[in-house]
Amino acid sequence: MSFELTGKLVAKFDTVQRTESFKTREFVVEKSDEINSRTIVNYIKFQCVQDKTSLLDRFNIGDELKVYFNIKGSKWEKDGRTNYITNLDAWRMEQLLKTAGNQPIDNEYMEPLDTFTSTASDGDDLPF
Repeated sequence: MSFELTGKLVAKFDTVQRTESFKTREFVVEKSDEINSRTIVNYIKFQCVQDKTSLLDRFNIGDELKVYFNIKGSKWEKDGRTNYITNLDAWRMEQLLKTAGNQPIDNEYMEPLDTFTSTASDGDDLPF
């Protein structure tokens, strides 16, 4: 199952080579919500793995992002103790543009303004 979250990039870390064939890179997104006239700020740490570690290269601290991610969980046992680990694995990121009201908008689906204008010069608006 896939999830998405929008927020501001506040930290990005170097790629870490965990084993010879496995690497990760972590980053943190600040997410603010208004609840009962109070601003609640959360800091969500994500990770990118393998070839997705390069996704962060095109973003800067302070950029507004939309992060697409999966939730992964694992069970780890050692010396009779059990620990559960949850990771938020980011697999896609998009930079959001700011509008005049300073609200982020998703720039992926924007059409040029002249997409639906007629180019016929003889007054006939039919394309054939």
